[in-house]
Amino acid sequence: MNIARAIKLLGLIVGVVFLNIVVLSPGLLGVEIGGANVLETAFGVTLLFISLLVVLYGSYSSLFKLPVVTPVKDIKTHEDYIEALSHFRNEKVFKKDVSLALDQLERIAKKKETLLDVLLQRFDPAELSYKKFISVIYEVEKLFYLNIRGILNKLSVFDASEFSTFASSQRPTQFSKKLIQEKTDLYNEYLAYVAGYLGANEEILLKLDKLLLEISLLGSTDYKDVEEMPCMQEIDALIKQTKFYKQ
Repeated sequence: MNIARAIKLLGLIVGVVFLNIVVLSPGLLGVEIGGANVLETAFGVTLLFISLLVVLYGSYSSLFKLPVVTPVKDIKTHEDYIEALSHFRNEKVFKKDVSLALDQLERIAKKKETLLDVLLQRFDPAELSYKKFISVIYEVEKLFYLNIRGILNKLSVFDASEFSTFASSQRPTQFSKKLIQEKTDLYNEYLAYVAGYLGANEEILLKLDKLLLEISLLGSTDYKDVEEMPCMQEIDALIKQTKFYKQ
């Protein structure tokens, strides 16, 4: 159970307890169970029964019910990507990769915010230089999320349990060595794709760091100077490669 679910469950329990205290306490509503008023007794017992059902269902939903996974094609926001990746964070095969991808998502959000703040300090939003920087930042961000989408596509079709079976010493003996090797090669290809996307995103983050440094050293706000910045040229080249990326 993740932290968010634990907090929701705790909130539910606290809410149910508070409601029962308000309804059943003599100093408040004072509904009495077992008293002379049959209607009050029935209401009190019903409240306790419903409270128990609510807590049981909430506990089941938090502890055992699998979360609804958003299809990759429907993922749009930064939070959607975090939620989608979090679904795979306990998969042993990709645990470190998912952890790194989540860390990269956090870092790119911070870098983007820092870059936008620095640009507003250095340039007027109406300047061509500012517009060029903004355009490049948003394009490279799209490329970053394209790589995250690629990771999710691979994770969503990868059978971790089957991989564990074939990777272990207890793998089925009735299969030929050739078949086992082909399956192993296929799984390694999945791993290589995910590692490739992570490496590409790490490169993007590095280039954004370089861009931030170059902006801080920029002595002129001339549009042509911006075009000729080494890091801007590197990022432009990276963006142009987008059409060659496989998802």
